[in-house]
Amino acid sequence: MADGTPDTRRSRRARRSPGSVASPVDVTVAVIGAGQAGLSAAYHLRRAGLVAVGESGWETAAATFVVLDDAPQSGGAWQHRWPGLTMADAHGVHDLPGMPLLVPDLTEPAAFAVPYYFAQYEEAFELRVQRPVRVERVESDGDRLLVRSRSIERPDEAVVWRARGLINASGTWQKPFWPAYPGRGGFRGRQLHSHDFQLPEDLADGHVVVIGGGTSAVQLTLLLARVTTTTWVTRRPPQWRDEAFTPEVGREAVAEVDERTRAGLPPQSIVSVTGLPLTPEYRIGITAGVLRARPMFDRITPDGVEWDAPDEPGDGWVGGPAQVEARTLLWCTGFRASLDHLAPLGLRAPGGGIVMDGTQVVADPRIQLVGYGPSASTVGANRAGRESVRNLQSLLGV
Repeated sequence: MADGTPDTRRSRRARRSPGSVASPVDVTVAVIGAGQAGLSAAYHLRRAGLVAVGESGWETAAATFVVLDDAPQSGGAWQHRWPGLTMADAHGVHDLPGMPLLVPDLTEPAAFAVPYYFAQYEEAFELRVQRPVRVERVESDGDRLLVRSRSIERPDEAVVWRARGLINASGTWQKPFWPAYPGRGGFRGRQLHSHDFQLPEDLADGHVVVIGGGTSAVQLTLLLARVTTTTWVTRRPPQWRDEAFTPEVGREAVAEVDERTRAGLPPQSIVSVTGLPLTPEYRIGITAGVLRARPMFDRITPDGVEWDAPDEPGDGWVGGPAQVEARTLLWCTGFRASLDHLAPLGLRAPGGGIVMDGTQVVADPRIQLVGYGPSASTVGANRAGRESVRNLQSLLGV
């Protein structure tokens, strides 16, 4: 395999000097992010014959790849999950390609079990992930992409990677979404995003309004109900799915999200399409009245939240008082794709999203987005990792 770069003394010297900003390091493919999607992509790059930067002989290899990750350790976003989320409760943890996930104790916190599995995976396939490294920006330089990165622990150490192709798997964890609501800035209590939630006991000092209609909102409402009182509010009535999540259901959900990304619209979450699984634990919560959602409030007051029409909840919601006092507003309002580093490339369409053909960016086929849109689920991330590598093999001739 060859990456099309003339094997000159200058290029070899540049590749041997990864700490020099003045001399970009030539690689065939750069991968940004080492969560499920990034590791899947790295595995398939390995299978395609590319050599990882840092491996013996990489400086003279015909085709190379580097994986850059900003986390302090293996595990992607899983390492940041709240300690009470066990492997039994965690939805959507799937095997990475080539190595099964074995969890002998389902009560083990996902924040420990998944990072351990990812670390084993990186070692087994010699993926040589470079961390903690933050990618600050990606620019186009003729037929190459300049990936500008900097060490988080040693900010004076910066590297520019000059790549022929890019697989972006930066995920969403770094971009928690805080929606704007009237009065939010004047609330005198505590406001917390699920991104920063740790222990339910931290919020046991008063009533908690949990905001959001996804899985995290459901899980945290149940968890908090053990230590304090709660009110759950959602923008749409909860859509409980009482049927099995079959492959057909999964394909339909992915197709719906894929349709939006092909049109250049911001992608929806998979859960917004599939609905919430009606597990035995969730049934108990519904029966107990804990998982009975109210519609979204109309405003936030200094001491809580208010509704203009509290007794007209609509189908799927429950009513309640016009005012609810709260010590904490817990925003389980999801995340947005972390793509700020790609802004110099001008990829966004007028609709606010990026026009995609599978994992390939239509405006610049050198760039593959995995873990974005239809590949945001862990199953979809595995497929996307394989697809992105195949696309780049075809485009780059490697």
